[in-house]
Amino acid sequence: MSSHHDRLPLSRRGFLLAGTGVAAALAFTPSPARAAGNRNRPPFGRFGSPAARLTPRTLYVDPRGRGDHTTVKDAVTAATGSGWTLVLAPGTYRETVAVDGTRTETTWIGASEDPRDVVIVYDNAAGTPKPGGGTHGTTGSATTTVQADGFTARWITFANDWLRADHPDITGTQAVALKVQGDRSAFHHCRFLGHQDTLYADSIALTSFARQYFAHCYAEGDVDFVFGRATAVYEHCHFRTLNRTDLAAAPYGFVFAPSTASANPRGYLVTRSRVSSEAPDASYKLARPWVPSSDTTARPSLTVRDTWLGPGIDDVAPYTNMSDAFPWQNQRFAEYRDTGPGALITVPGNRPQLTRAQAESATREAYLGDWQPWLEAC
Repeated sequence: MSSHHDRLPLSRRGFLLAGTGVAAALAFTPSPARAAGNRNRPPFGRFGSPAARLTPRTLYVDPRGRGDHTTVKDAVTAATGSGWTLVLAPGTYRETVAVDGTRTETTWIGASEDPRDVVIVYDNAAGTPKPGGGTHGTTGSATTTVQADGFTARWITFANDWLRADHPDITGTQAVALKVQGDRSAFHHCRFLGHQDTLYADSIALTSFARQYFAHCYAEGDVDFVFGRATAVYEHCHFRTLNRTDLAAAPYGFVFAPSTASANPRGYLVTRSRVSSEAPDASYKLARPWVPSSDTTARPSLTVRDTWLGPGIDDVAPYTNMSDAFPWQNQRFAEYRDTGPGALITVPGNRPQLTRAQAESATREAYLGDWQPWLEAC
């Protein structure tokens, strides 16, 4: 297996080591706080401190010891019940974190207001052995897992820096940065860095239609790196496909792999976003349907609208099957008013399009109902 290290400046491990990079520059412009020189600012920026808490239910996390806790995990453990805010000082938090279903209405804030400064990262993969025996599996590989309803994160990077090239003996190469299952889960100006199965936008149960919202976020990866059965809206997001030096031919991977339950009228909506690539032209598929063994009646749903698709997407055949038993043509895939070289309609039968009337119901309001996270201020 070839090494991936020759492309570290553009990989998510390169982000973590260097703090900047071409893809990082593509994803975010410096925030006012960074532009003003946030290295000289207090560790918690404008969000108070242990001596001047924003609210009694605000906890401060700083790896250098200037907060209430030095790890995110310890702060989550202390924040029992509902309605806590965690303010994270700049730093790399190498740990796994889980927010269980009892810790509702929680908010995490990256204090510098730049997601490059606050990184939660670990390196478990599905095939990584567990101390007590067995392996982690896809779900267990997640660096951060959020099961609670009402979770909000701002200006944070969620990452999994496990690399195939470092572990040629492991075949379970799924390595999740974030698994989110709660209803009303919102992510603003966040990054999700990984390779396979980076962002797992899911629900707590087959019958639970969890609503999730991602705004001004950046996600990168290669195989199925945005996947799951949530009702999720991605607005003003940037998705970037990575190069693969370990493969001789395309496809290198797939951006989206929804597993929407058949009873759920809506799955993934990508709107006013863009898909770029560091890989050769036409080496990626836009999506493939995931019909998991746990729900063989799933009918994956994905609408991509008003989005720029770069040359990395195969415009001739942008969709493919994960299993021939569940053809993508039988699922709920559609596009509307997309632009860019990856959006060219060269074979109309391979690019299902919404009508104008159908597009009127393919909106964030229709998907998220009475929940309007785009109105929330920090």
